[in-house]
Amino acid sequence: MDMAAELHPRVPPAPGFGEPCPITASPDTLTFLAGRRSATPQQLTAPGPTPEELEDLLRLAARVPDHGKLFPWRFVILEGAPKARFVEQLRLMAERQPNPGKAQAVLAKIAPAPLTVAVISRATSELKPVWEQELSSAAVCMTLLIAAQAMGYGANWITDWYAYDPEARALLGVAPEEKVSGFLHIGTSPEAPLERVRPEMETIVSRWEG
Repeated sequence: MDMAAELHPRVPPAPGFGEPCPITASPDTLTFLAGRRSATPQQLTAPGPTPEELEDLLRLAARVPDHGKLFPWRFVILEGAPKARFVEQLRLMAERQPNPGKAQAVLAKIAPAPLTVAVISRATSELKPVWEQELSSAAVCMTLLIAAQAMGYGANWITDWYAYDPEARALLGVAPEEKVSGFLHIGTSPEAPLERVRPEMETIVSRWEG
């Protein structure tokens, strides 16, 4: 048995344009979602996704609801030496934050992972509500998180101060009209994350009766 394939399953090719996409039950998906848990970003180590796996992950992440087929988001890949330089520049910027100590501390979340994908929201049309376009970008983040974990990697979706700081945004190449929807940190988790508190359904669910 190919152990690599067992740890990181292959992704089927995308259907061709106009081909049917059958809606079929997937008990394995339900089982996965029932126990889905973000990995601790400070513990993520190599190996991360291969170039081919990253290509698959981005393709899957782009298969999200998108009112108007606007594709109002884009990806920025951070890995290897360029990512190390990016983090080092953030360390310098952290000293200029209102709380330098805290700003430095949260960089422990972005530094370790071998791969970080920044999802950038870019509202591209006035024909559809900006809020809907931003929601689509958030859906990209969640789908990428799920896809990475379904492939066998640990992953975490984070923003932190450098998603909002003007200097950090400029360093990443984010235009003034764009927003950082999140940094997706992906790598190998050395241990299974522990379950956290979840909401009691009766406190957040209501039924409209008219």
